[in-house]
Amino acid sequence: MSIERARNYLKEYGLDKDIMEFDVSSATVAMAAQALNCKEAEIAKTLSFMVNDEPILIVAAGDCKVDNSKFKSEFCTKAKMLSFEVVEELIGHAVGGVCPFGVNEGVKIYLDASLKSHEAIYPACGSSNSAIKLTPEKLESITKYEKWVDVCKSTQA
Repeated sequence: MSIERARNYLKEYGLDKDIMEFDVSSATVAMAAQALNCKEAEIAKTLSFMVNDEPILIVAAGDCKVDNSKFKSEFCTKAKMLSFEVVEELIGHAVGGVCPFGVNEGVKIYLDASLKSHEAIYPACGSSNSAIKLTPEKLESITKYEKWVDVCKSTQA
C-alpha cells in the first residue's frame, strides 16, 4: 500500500508518527485544504511528468500551476503530465496520494520555488486521505531531490 511506503520512508527521519490521516478525501488541493483547515497555497501538491522518457515529480504550492515556458526552459521539453493510468506504476503512488516520499527508484524529484514563501506546507503521504505538516526547509532536508526549480506561476489574481 502506498501510504505504507511513505510511512516507511518518513520513519527513517522519525516523522512517521506525524502523518495525519483523515476521514475525508484529501485527493485534491481544495479537499486537502478543507481537511486541514488551511489555505490552498499551503498544500504541497506533487505533480508527475515525463521528461526524456523518465518520470519526474515537481512539488509545488497548491495555488500554483506549471508555467509551460518556464518548464520548457528548465527541462528543454514541453510539460507532459503522466496519464492517470500509469502514475502508480511509474511513481509508486496513486493519483490523489502522489508525494515525494518512498517513490520508485529512478524517479527524480524537483522542489518548486513556490513552496519557499510558506512557513508550513502539507504534502500528501501516499494516500488520498493523508498529509504531513513540514516547513519547506524540512521537506528539503528529508527529500532526495535533484534541485530547486522555478517552473510554476500563481493562479491567484
